[in-house]
Amino acid sequence: MVKVVIPELGEGIDKATISYWFYKEGDKVNKGEDLVEVVTDKATFNLPSPSTGILSQIISKEGQTVNIGEVIALIEEI
Repeated sequence: MVKVVIPELGEGIDKATISYWFYKEGDKVNKGEDLVEVVTDKATFNLPSPSTGILSQIISKEGQTVNIGEVIALIEEI
């Protein structure tokens, strides 16, 4: 399993809100494609999938605020 983690998004940013998932659980995702949109108080970011596989679990739902470094989803590599 590959963990999808909220990366460092800039100096002074310690939280982000999940705005939109481009895929749903069970969908095939490709490495580098936009996976999730997150919003901070400074900007909106599209985060790419870190791996090719099946989006097996979305841990953080749309509208949920998460900390930088937090695991927000799991991808089962294929």
